[in-house]
Amino acid sequence: MVFHIDELANSGSQIEGLQIISAKMVTDDRGTVRELYRQSSYSAFLPDSVTAWKQVNLTRTKRGAVRGLHGEAMAKLVTVAHGSAFGVYVDTRPNSKTLGAVVTVQLTPGVQVFVPQGVCNGFQALDEDTEYLYFFDNEWQPGMAGVALTPLDPELGIDWPIPLDPNDLNQVSEKDGKAPTLREILEGLA
Repeated sequence: MVFHIDELANSGSQIEGLQIISAKMVTDDRGTVRELYRQSSYSAFLPDSVTAWKQVNLTRTKRGAVRGLHGEAMAKLVTVAHGSAFGVYVDTRPNSKTLGAVVTVQLTPGVQVFVPQGVCNGFQALDEDTEYLYFFDNEWQPGMAGVALTPLDPELGIDWPIPLDPNDLNQVSEKDGKAPTLREILEGLA
């Protein structure tokens, strides 16, 4: 069984379509089994446009490093398989009622986030060798439509748990550091 969490305790505003999920877990003396996805359980709250996962990626990320913020033309179901992460989501969809909203989520094994197409997804690894798992409803392709935001944008108000050094490429890639700010993205939409 999958449980949907209706309230985002750490966010003043929700992002339209973003879902925080607590997946079924069974633990005994041998360890834990986590149900990562069961179509019959998730179909109650995932959009009808998500009919199958077409690509699954697993990243291993060092403590303190940030990946993202990326909003490709694909819906995502994300979680951590090992370790913990600080998940960040920013709505950059031009016609969204929640355009510009930022939501943060503490991700531990069993906590999942459904990220709609066009919502930027990023995270900071909080433990050494955190493994972050992505399910995608489309296959990634070079030149795919989407948007990227710099995680260094102070106007996003993100309180990264491990302070970021913009000059440390072990924390933020050059590509992510040079991505536009939210203001630059919004000015481009005007």
